[in-house]
Amino acid sequence: MPGYLTKQEDIAVDGVASLTIRSLLDRNQFADPLGIAERLGISSASWSLFGLLWPSGQSLAARMALRPVRAGERILELGCGLALASLVAHRRGADITASDRHPLADGFLLENLRLNGLPPMKYRHGDWVLVDTAGPVACDPDAAASVAGRFDLLIGSDLLYDRDASAALAGFIGRHAMAQAEVWIIDPDRGNRAVFNRLMLAQGFERREERLDRVASAGVLAYKGRALLYQRGGP
Repeated sequence: MPGYLTKQEDIAVDGVASLTIRSLLDRNQFADPLGIAERLGISSASWSLFGLLWPSGQSLAARMALRPVRAGERILELGCGLALASLVAHRRGADITASDRHPLADGFLLENLRLNGLPPMKYRHGDWVLVDTAGPVACDPDAAASVAGRFDLLIGSDLLYDRDASAALAGFIGRHAMAQAEVWIIDPDRGNRAVFNRLMLAQGFERREERLDRVASAGVLAYKGRALLYQRGGP
């Protein structure tokens, strides 16, 4: 037994066929027998968050379902969790790399690729605070190699969860964004946008925002949030 319970469900994403996703049963699941997550700074209270589907992640997936696939474009999903947006883009033929710092994120991604009959997809360990390295995470010899190189589009959902994380995230983006690049972040109206926006502006990114509010309806929960859309060096 892995020490945690999971469920499997079909997830509808506007614009594409539904995906079968394995996720944790609920946010009360926890299993870190070797202390790998703890050494990465992941507390027992936040351990399960990677393995749940969140409204902001579903909004990001719907946005990726509508984006034209562009030849030669490299895409990176930051803090992917269950990587729903990456799975949507991958199935449509985009060159996308999913990344997360949680030690089980890559295993869940492999299973969800299998459940949907999809070919292998690139995954990298991505920790915004740690200095980037090309090798695996030191505390886990089986971990994926870290994010390396630069990307044309960097995407993520619900990443601005505290002030310090916002600053570290902006630095990580600066290290991995092409000179001409886009960044999409779906934010459920957390309070750290101002700090992040200033840091992105300092790196030459212009910003626009789109409201993503929706009211509750049959089978759909209410949501309040926005798409933070940054562009550098483009038209």
